[in-house]
Amino acid sequence: MSKRTSYLDLVLNPFNMLRTKRILKVNPTVTPARAEPEHINVFVYDYDQENIHEERLKKVQDCFMYKHSPRVTWINVDGLRRKDIEEICNHYNIHSLVQEDILSIGQRPKMDDIDDVIFCLLNMLYFNERDSTVEAEQISIILGKKFVLSFQEDASRDVFNPLRDKLQFRNNKIRQSSTDYLFYTLIDLIVDNYFLVMEKLSDRIELLEEDIVRNANKRSLAKINQLRKEMIVLKRNITPVRDMINGILRSESPLLEEKTEKYFKDVYDHIVQANDLAENYRDMMMNLHDLYISNVNLKMNEVMKVMAIVTCLLAPATVIGGMFGMNFDIIPYAHHKWGFYLTCGMMILIPMIMLYIFRKRGWF
Repeated sequence: MSKRTSYLDLVLNPFNMLRTKRILKVNPTVTPARAEPEHINVFVYDYDQENIHEERLKKVQDCFMYKHSPRVTWINVDGLRRKDIEEICNHYNIHSLVQEDILSIGQRPKMDDIDDVIFCLLNMLYFNERDSTVEAEQISIILGKKFVLSFQEDASRDVFNPLRDKLQFRNNKIRQSSTDYLFYTLIDLIVDNYFLVMEKLSDRIELLEEDIVRNANKRSLAKINQLRKEMIVLKRNITPVRDMINGILRSESPLLEEKTEKYFKDVYDHIVQANDLAENYRDMMMNLHDLYISNVNLKMNEVMKVMAIVTCLLAPATVIGGMFGMNFDIIPYAHHKWGFYLTCGMMILIPMIMLYIFRKRGWF
């Protein structure tokens, strides 16, 4: 979509009701139909302090051999197909309820400690520069003994590239730590990316504020409405993550080492800060709406003031013209040779005196 197309959409459909429907249409009681991709990507990273084995697989069955690997194994599946998810989860003894959550759509971020694994479901957020919208991609992460499974919806993008780069270095802390540290790193990267999305939204809010101060119009109101919808998406995905991290901290699972707890506390601090920033942005949007209303009322007052002044200035001419236009036989200066000029002079002089008085009193 080009900028011109986006502008036309903003003019023809300024309040974007379709976007509202997508945001608010969430019904967990209805089983959604997920369109399954034709192809999936399976990446395996099997490593310890000394060596790392990286492999891209064509089918999920090829990763079954890593279940009993003595090293830490990260299996990342891009693209969700029910058959593949069920096969890999059954092989790694993942509960059927977790499988259903992985295949679900529009789930609230949550954490479950079930059957000797820890399951986390949350959303990766991206900012669409073209449409100025916040997009969410559901990701499921499973921590088991000596393995971490991650399932993504979109194979074309994620925020894990810094992790992949760090795994190539032998002396990196990830290579020297156990599986729970890898689990922490995946969640931390997702949470840190929230701040990048919020920075983009902050830039849009600043530009909108300048636009409202300079020239508030109906398009400004449409932009306010659009950004408020994106704030709903942001809050809906960020706020539950705090409870998810808190659940990990309260968990007594043997999969989580005590020395890793401080790292999850750091993620908890980050998500609390992100939630506070989201609240601040929502308050700013409400302030921008009030600012827009104030500017519109101010413009209306200016228009009414000008119209009132013009009406007052025309009143003397109307009165004078009405008096000399009456059908009486005797009207002073009606037949005087200077009568017309005196009348016109009074029509000009009196409004000028009125303008001077208005100006002196500061009425405009």
